[in-house]
Amino acid sequence: MSEAAAGEMAAVATAAEVAESAATRSLTADAWRSLRRRPDTIAAAVILAFFGLVVAVPGLFTSTDPQSCLITQSKLRPQGFGDTHPFGTDAFGCDVYAQLVHGARPSLLLAVVVVSVSVTIGVLLGLAAGYYLGWVDVIVSRTIEVFLVVPLLLAALLMLSLFRNVDVGSGTFGDILLPAIVLTMFGWMGYARYVRASVLEAKGLDYVTAAKVLGASDLRVMFRHVLPNALGPVTALVPTSIAGIIGAEAVLAFLGIGVRPPAVSWGIMISNGAEWVTGGYPHLLLFPLSCLIATVLSLVVLGDALRDALDPRLR
Repeated sequence: MSEAAAGEMAAVATAAEVAESAATRSLTADAWRSLRRRPDTIAAAVILAFFGLVVAVPGLFTSTDPQSCLITQSKLRPQGFGDTHPFGTDAFGCDVYAQLVHGARPSLLLAVVVVSVSVTIGVLLGLAAGYYLGWVDVIVSRTIEVFLVVPLLLAALLMLSLFRNVDVGSGTFGDILLPAIVLTMFGWMGYARYVRASVLEAKGLDYVTAAKVLGASDLRVMFRHVLPNALGPVTALVPTSIAGIIGAEAVLAFLGIGVRPPAVSWGIMISNGAEWVTGGYPHLLLFPLSCLIATVLSLVVLGDALRDALDPRLR
């Protein structure tokens, strides 16, 4: 290739990159403006910010130990804020309000960890499959199909039942480790498929071709030029996926194989409170269920808003 041709190709690549960067900034700015104008999105963000603060600083909301239980004070009715037990106590005499505050951390942290690791795995595998094709694509695609055959909850039920007596340590991360591993194993496939499809579309763009001709390495092309175009669909999936994992944790805890006592989570509270609904203590179920529903609905609303804002065809 002559120097003139190389220079012309470099100019084309630079112009294409500048145009792509400007388009990306424009799309991001348009998406941000669209999100700010939606009252439902603002309400959802406020709710999620509140629960995020509860997870990060539970001591800001209560100083009561959620595992400090007095059987002599069991099943007290809600007393309102300003009293010792504002939301009452459960069947074991534990403060319901303190359990709600401290139970948010395992439930939400599990969802964030699972989705973060799943996104990382899915993005890397989808990027490699879509970029290289050939035998890499065959292996990744067949692996995705194998894992998609097995329903998430069925796989979690089986594997967590098999390893329910395994000791993985104490603390919040020890409590969520086994459920996090299992849910991650069967939660990365959707991201890989979305990224693969986006990569197939993006790698044929002019500036990607120009970068290859100019000698850019595969890793530079993949992560500098192709990957940014593939992250839009995945970003819109994340809030909804977190909501799904929170719901899955509640189901697994209800069945006794998710986050396990003596840890406290919203799922465990729902499982324990369900026994007392017909016994005249529905608040033992309604309080944790309301927190769970508020969080899940907020995430779903935010996910739908992100999808609409990031997809120009829907605006």
